[in-house]
Amino acid sequence: MEFDAIVVGSGITGGWAAKELTEAGLKVLMIERGREIRHQVDYETETKAPWDMPFRGLGDADLYRREYPVQMVNRHFTEFTQNHFVNDAQNPYTAGVGTDFTWFRSYQLGGRSLTWGRQSYRWSDYDFGANKRDGHGTDWPIRYADLAPWYDKVEEFIGVSGSPEGLPQLPDGRFQPGMALNAVETHAREVIRKQWPERCLTIGRTANMTVAKPEEGRSACQNRSICARGCSYGAYFSTQSSTLPAAQKTGNLTVITDAVVEALDYDPATRRITGVRYIDTKTKQRRRATSRIVFLNAGAFNSVHVLLNSASDAMPHGLANSSGVLGTHIMDHANTLSALALFPGWEGHTTFGNRPTGVVVARYRNMDTMDGVGHSRGFSFQGGALQSTWTGGKREAGIGETYKEQLRHPGMWRMVLVGFADCVPRATNRLTLDRSRTDANGLPLLKIDFAFGKEEHAALAQAKADAAEMLTAAGGKVIMGSDQPGPGGTAIHEMGGARMGHDPRTSVLNAWSQAHDVPNLFVTDGAQMSSSACQNPSLTYMALTARACDAAVRMLREGKI
Repeated sequence: MEFDAIVVGSGITGGWAAKELTEAGLKVLMIERGREIRHQVDYETETKAPWDMPFRGLGDADLYRREYPVQMVNRHFTEFTQNHFVNDAQNPYTAGVGTDFTWFRSYQLGGRSLTWGRQSYRWSDYDFGANKRDGHGTDWPIRYADLAPWYDKVEEFIGVSGSPEGLPQLPDGRFQPGMALNAVETHAREVIRKQWPERCLTIGRTANMTVAKPEEGRSACQNRSICARGCSYGAYFSTQSSTLPAAQKTGNLTVITDAVVEALDYDPATRRITGVRYIDTKTKQRRRATSRIVFLNAGAFNSVHVLLNSASDAMPHGLANSSGVLGTHIMDHANTLSALALFPGWEGHTTFGNRPTGVVVARYRNMDTMDGVGHSRGFSFQGGALQSTWTGGKREAGIGETYKEQLRHPGMWRMVLVGFADCVPRATNRLTLDRSRTDANGLPLLKIDFAFGKEEHAALAQAKADAAEMLTAAGGKVIMGSDQPGPGGTAIHEMGGARMGHDPRTSVLNAWSQAHDVPNLFVTDGAQMSSSACQNPSLTYMALTARACDAAVRMLREGKI
């Protein structure tokens, strides 16, 4: 099979690559390792109630311990969503000594676009300039101005609801109307703003639409907050609801599912990729497709796996790895429950519906002045206020009519702030191939070596103290908080491994997400990231992908690749 472009992966960035390249007139093959999931057809549990499920939504605990020991600790993983996550027993990976890393994955058409948290934030020059400023990692070859028009394009297409705040560290975007803060959150926002003007609590900017796009077959959010089951309304951004239909509309897209990419074939004479080798996971047959360009969008770690496994005599340490940094400087946000507080006295207020987003407190440390204690980067908070429901009665003694009547009413309000700290890029945090073990397709397992350092621990210690003082000032009674990060991977923001940079000697990709060593190779998922910032990265992945597609098409037309 021969195409103009091959896109490896169908998740958040793979869908965008397919859309942009097909709309530019290229014949595109999208290869997805997982099964097909059709929009509005294959969301098997979307409308089911707990009593329709064999284990009432809680799932088979024995099965989970046996086959989903990693995925089961993901808060989005339930009996309703388990079919949208990988089976760990069938998809193993290894970890180095001292590494505790929970790798949450979704192998299916749409990838993690079906299960992501949908938080969509722009990065600023505080983020793109961080490495140069403090000397960690390598300097980004781009700045905010390079990406701003692509943020515009992505936000307008996927539909991001949010509220403009005029913050230089968290630039405003092309928002649909933001969802409303509840009474306790509104109170906390006002108190925090009055006492700490530099700290802004606002509604989470989320790829859940508040205004329908009927011309695209997408409705406004129904406030069910069961997004990870799949949304037939198309109210949240996923490949299935948004980019895939756009790509298919062009007539230029071919999709292959149940196909794991084994390696990319490289011709040292032309310094170009000539083809993609993949394995049919059902028949185990090996096949090959050729194209003029390749976009790797398999997810940060899987894209690095493909590049490492594409080693050849010409590139013995991995494809596009003349720098030797391929696989290094991986990151994930250090995150923890910084504070949980009870808010008595608000029982007269309640909410309706299930808002599918929380609040965010934008970064305010180490910006124009260095005011962090023991850390040079920043942290932000996500969380929100909520009332306990009847399920709170599970932990209370009681019986009879009075007890049942009590459970009919909402309980006390509480508010949580979860800290997300910037993860410093380190060479020791890396991916390698464990060639002593192979998976069901005969491919070497990926080995993860990862640990947080003193910077992340110092940031979370300060986040714990700051969260407690904010909630206390707002009238809350703090009952717990932590300054210890969860295992690597728990933020579900793994990134790095094929970083961007100015210098081919210290980076894998250039400013266009294009491999320094292989001009017709683009890597536009999380692998390209040179730093982590402290806000969710998915919107940036998508903007970088759209920008890279535009550059690749231009280079093709000019005969440069």
